[in-house]
Order: sequence, then structure tokens, then C-alpha cells
Amino acid sequence: MSEPSYDELKARVAELEKKGAARRAGALEFRVGEKGGVSVYGLGRFPVTLYYEQWIRLLDASGDLRKFLDENKAEGKLKLKEK
Repeated sequence: MSEPSYDELKARVAELEKKGAARRAGALEFRVGEKGGVSVYGLGRFPVTLYYEQWIRLLDASGDLRKFLDENKAEGKLKLKEK
């Protein structure tokens, strides 16, 4: 097997940087793990992993969660990032 040329390596690096840029731009990525958990990457340093039933419960409670977040944001209890 021959070694890749400079141009091939350069194209590969550009492709990988393009993929990495999407992650750095705050894009969320979903993966299913070996044990059946669904992980969300891109929210923070570590992925958030829950099983199907847990995701469904969380999504069903999304209205209550949004209300809770809005109430606590107004009270200044949440740590908010400066933009």
C-alpha cells in the first residue's frame, strides 16, 4: 500500500476540519451506544446519555421544564453565559 500524496493528505485534513467546525459551532450530534443509550454530544464537555424511556419522559415534561427555566432565569438563579 503506497503512502498518500501531499494533496490527498491536504484534502483529508480539510475534510476533517470541516467536520470539526460543525461540532465547534454548537451543532448537536446524536449516537446510540452499545448498551442502547442515546447520547447527545455538543451540549457541554461530556455527552448526555439517557435510555429511550428516559428521553420520552424528559420530552413529555418539556413544557414544565421550559416554565421552570424561565421562572428561575427571572430570579437570577441560573448561571447564564455572556454572549
